[in-house]
Amino acid sequence: MREVLGHFVSGIVVITASGPDGPLGFTCQSFSSLSLEPPLVSFAPSRTSTTWPRIREVGAFCVNVLAADHQELSSGFARSGVDKFAGVTWQPGPSGAPVLDGVSAWIDCELRDEFDGGDHTIVVGQVQDLGADAARLPLLFYRGRYAVTSGEGR
Repeated sequence: MREVLGHFVSGIVVITASGPDGPLGFTCQSFSSLSLEPPLVSFAPSRTSTTWPRIREVGAFCVNVLAADHQELSSGFARSGVDKFAGVTWQPGPSGAPVLDGVSAWIDCELRDEFDGGDHTIVVGQVQDLGADAARLPLLFYRGRYAVTSGEGR
């Protein structure tokens, strides 16, 4: 299943929040727009995630759409047991959740719902604010590897 579904190109995001003990974050590949009215997005953290339960408690988060030169950020936020924000520059978004510097886009949300998704949890966020930098191409993931788009054909 992983091999076949790897033929679907996806973007990579880092979900962040401002926790009581400092910033929180994790890399996520399963992000999508869900609804325009009301404005909703969704993503699916693994049930084994130790970061998602702490973000859930906060009730607000920011989806950071990584830019093409953010492979290191993607790998860093995918690690467990390390200070994921060491050396990472960011600004607080409207909810206080970190907006990572140089991202292609950011979506600040309030937690709306969660649903069973097998070995993942399907999270629905209500969009509160958002922004994008059209000059920053996205980081893509395809067939188990990072990929970069040339931006042609826009």
